[in-house]
Amino acid sequence: MEPGDRLATVRGSLRSVVTAERTALNFLGHLSGVATLTARFVEAAAAAGEARIWDTRKTTPGLRSLEKAAVRAGGGRNHRGNLSDWLLIKDNHLEGLSITDAVALARDRWPGRTVHVECDTVEQFSEALEAPADAILLDNMSFDAVRRCVELARNAYPAGRRPLLEVSGGVDLDTVGEYSACGVDQISVGAITNSAPVLDIGLDI
Repeated sequence: MEPGDRLATVRGSLRSVVTAERTALNFLGHLSGVATLTARFVEAAAAAGEARIWDTRKTTPGLRSLEKAAVRAGGGRNHRGNLSDWLLIKDNHLEGLSITDAVALARDRWPGRTVHVECDTVEQFSEALEAPADAILLDNMSFDAVRRCVELARNAYPAGRRPLLEVSGGVDLDTVGEYSACGVDQISVGAITNSAPVLDIGLDI
């Protein structure tokens, strides 16, 4: 045993314990790894700002609910569980359709649903802000661009409830703090579920 190691006791028949061992350890190792990596992102973001860490839909097939539970255990928050939870307007949806028109169409066809718009530029963000979208995703933007978007949102809604601002795209532990310091609400990180290292857990009889 090393300092900090913890022991848990499992009791049962030898056959049942050995039969379930590998499956149980695989689940525990993977999900503990997700929670641990999430906690590292949460800590890094909180040290520089107030942004929450969100997961994404980049999950293991069949394990989404478990991985999202592990994210919550690590202090993160769950984004939408599937495409039908929110209406996400992406670049592929905007061929021949402006952001303004797409938001209006979404509200007409699916009233009451959260309308989420993905933006790659400050110009797109400005249009989504005026549409107005309920939430705006700042995708692969530089720190300066994100700060500009936050400033525009604050100026447009000095006293009222502004759209939720989310950063996404290649965020890692080295950059999450600076993105959080920009003043956004959420930072979504696919790596916490699809790239989390497995926590090494063993069973000794």
